[in-house]
Amino acid sequence: MRRRGHVHPNAAPNPVTRRPRLRIGTRRRKSGANAMAGLMGAFMKTATKAMTQAATAAVQPPKAAKPKSAKSKPAAKLRAVAPRSARFETGTHTSAHGTRKYRVYLPSAIGAGVPLPLLVMLHGCGQTPEDFAKGTGMNALAEQRGVIVVYPAQPREAHANRCWNWFRPEDQGRDGGEPALLASLTRDMLARYGADPARVYVAGLSAGGSTAMLLAHAYPDLFAAVGCHSGLPPGAAGDKTSAIIAMKQGSPGRRLATPVPTIIFHGSDDHIVTPRNGRFVAIRAVETFPGLRAVELTRTVPGGRAYVRTSHRVGQGRSWVEHWLVRGAGHAWSGGSRAGRFVDPGGPDASAQMLRFFLSHRTTRKTRTAPPA
Repeated sequence: MRRRGHVHPNAAPNPVTRRPRLRIGTRRRKSGANAMAGLMGAFMKTATKAMTQAATAAVQPPKAAKPKSAKSKPAAKLRAVAPRSARFETGTHTSAHGTRKYRVYLPSAIGAGVPLPLLVMLHGCGQTPEDFAKGTGMNALAEQRGVIVVYPAQPREAHANRCWNWFRPEDQGRDGGEPALLASLTRDMLARYGADPARVYVAGLSAGGSTAMLLAHAYPDLFAAVGCHSGLPPGAAGDKTSAIIAMKQGSPGRRLATPVPTIIFHGSDDHIVTPRNGRFVAIRAVETFPGLRAVELTRTVPGGRAYVRTSHRVGQGRSWVEHWLVRGAGHAWSGGSRAGRFVDPGGPDASAQMLRFFLSHRTTRKTRTAPPA
């Protein structure tokens, strides 16, 4: 997806045979209208230039601080420029559930006759597909890996601050609201570009990350894996007021019915969406994969930030759930490029790690044809 890191708006059973199991590691309206208005006002008056104005229903995140060391280089600057044969096109998708504009990156490998993976990227509040693509550097990585990337655009008509409406009940399930619209767009991309139906993924930041989680679990027959950066688990909120509370205090959300491989990134100093929510996303994902073991790794990006990666896997095999906690990072895309907004160039490269994780997973024909849970 081609998608200002943002802010969220006001806002088991048996696993399928192809996916193993895990356990969590040890290291680890109106009465509320005035209160909500006060909270929103407090956010919007924050004087740091790293925070943009939020619209009525959302709070904007601050821009990430520059890495403390001059040795740290934005990840995107190290990536190759896309060849002229690649294209970054604009389109509009209309379905029974609404219309959305989008940008789609088509790598130079698109004409090679081999079905390519498809990645849907959901931007955060206050962002556009163009800004999200620049900040994440995903297009250059997609060129290297041969991946089609589509960035749906949330218009101001749907939310004043361009947030995906993850907190509204009508936008949280299958066959309705924004999940149905985004699933329809994804299927259109599959058909239009002959992408590989077994390798379809979704990721997002903040409100986009929360919506990515909802979308992947509403359509586990469509998405092989999901990436959630600075987001909340499904079921974390049911309206604007509960969304604000969940963002600030954390919410465990609800138990998930179907296992979906999940990779999570969250900053330890995120004051827009508490890092507790990243842990809750991991917990809910792990619950669907009984029997996995947790392996924790602590490292530091050269000249940049330290991080803790917890991988849940069977033996020495691939991870089914990964949780990356980036020390000292705020509400921003880890390892991003300063060409975009709401990025933290000093963190580990979330874009590269998500692609690496995604491409190790695929759906089976049985999963794609199974009736909805």
